Amino acid sequence: MAIRGTYTYDYPRPALTTDCVLFCRDEGGGLSVLLIERGGEPYKGCWAFPGGFLEMDETVRQGAVRELEEETGLVMSPDDCRLRELGCYSAVDRDPRGRVITIAFYALVEKGDVKGSDDASDARWFPVSSPPSLAFDHDIILGDALSRLKTDADCPV
Repeated sequence: MAIRGTYTYDYPRPALTTDCVLFCRDEGGGLSVLLIERGGEPYKGCWAFPGGFLEMDETVRQGAVRELEEETGLVMSPDDCRLRELGCYSAVDRDPRGRVITIAFYALVEKGDVKGSDDASDARWFPVSSPPSLAFDHDIILGDALSRLKTDADCPV
């Protein structure tokens, strides 16, 4: 069915972002998480997950892998079965820029070289046992991703 006409809405609309929580095994068998240092406000200089705003012509999975590559140099396909949807985070005050909802993804991957680029001034792997303080609500997202990873039959932690 084709939609005809032009439609506008009189109510405010939230922005939508995606975040990628990538884990890897380190040399000692421990678990590490990939974080970026934010190069801009809000939370400039703080650590967060690779992610960003969705473009109008992409799915949330496409947006997640695009932001991952732009901010860290790591390349994943939107079809990569390791990349799993974690959930939707929609606390009203989760982002000081306004009403922003994020869809988070997680994956266990092989450790790769990363380099901060685009709006990330740095990118690094951190042991999950001692991550730095995280921006936004990323501490909640990290906890949820770790819990989910532990229940994945094909990703024993």
